[in-house]
Amino acid sequence: MSSLAKIFEPLSLPVVAAPMFLISGPKLVTECCKNGIVGTFPALNQRTTEGFDAWLTEIEDDLKAHEDRTGQKAAPFGVNLIVHRTNPRVMPDLEVVVKHKVPIVITSLGAVSELVDAVHSYGGLVFHDVIKRRHAEKAAEAGVDGLILVSAGAGGHGGTLNPIAFVSEIRSFFDKTILLSGCLSNGRDVATALQMGADLAYMGTRFINTTESKADKEYQQMIIDSETKDIVYTAAVSGVHANFMRDSLEAAGIPEARWQQSKKIDFGEELDAAQAEARAWKTIWSAGQGVTSIDDVLPVGELVNKLKSEFRQAVEDQERNLQRYG
Repeated sequence: MSSLAKIFEPLSLPVVAAPMFLISGPKLVTECCKNGIVGTFPALNQRTTEGFDAWLTEIEDDLKAHEDRTGQKAAPFGVNLIVHRTNPRVMPDLEVVVKHKVPIVITSLGAVSELVDAVHSYGGLVFHDVIKRRHAEKAAEAGVDGLILVSAGAGGHGGTLNPIAFVSEIRSFFDKTILLSGCLSNGRDVATALQMGADLAYMGTRFINTTESKADKEYQQMIIDSETKDIVYTAAVSGVHANFMRDSLEAAGIPEARWQQSKKIDFGEELDAAQAEARAWKTIWSAGQGVTSIDDVLPVGELVNKLKSEFRQAVEDQERNLQRYG
């Protein structure tokens, strides 16, 4: 697309802080938005639809107070909905989304035109995350406003495609917003994402290591201590391939031979699917290969300022390259 939608005008940096299971909450979301980037969270981080509703009210009230106090409009926020038959909360949570007119809805594990229509009814945007062309084509047919290209090395449910090839392939038929995900940890990475043809950088792991995230300090320290070789791509934890830190798998007593199997580990037959998933992700910590450039834990405000400085330097470096080679 030639220009970003009006909803993104308040952005001070083309970044979306990704919705992270068990990690993202209202404080992380609002601090991102106050500092000029999109803050998001998964609806399922609240255990009930009623709790989800309360979180949205908390976020809205906090951002309105900020805007009243500063006279500056905050960046938009978004929520992630798991659109899959195993999630009984899809429709109740969608009703809450429409009630609050959530600016951005990020869908995973299914792109449904009825959901897109519901969000469009109040002027909201729908972004859908994909790991391959076929998924992107189906989401485009459903009318989504943007595609999140989850490339190799991304934290959570990452894909396997090289980001350069992935962006090029999707851009060949999709002319709306493209967000790039996978190993983006600093401002230079943000500039690189735009250089490759994306409109926005989609960053997850870097925001685990903020003071406003819900991650344990031990989780954050493991990110600091980890290298690319310490990230394991396995379906054993959730039944879908995702990236996890080797040390957390070993701490959970899961042998390396088990990581190579695609069958999901049983984390408790007495639990329902959602509870078992939460237990697994709480003790086995996800992160992307971008850990290699994370060596601190910062408040969101300081992190965004650091990203801005790095982004500016990267753009200036490109301008010098243009002068030299143009």
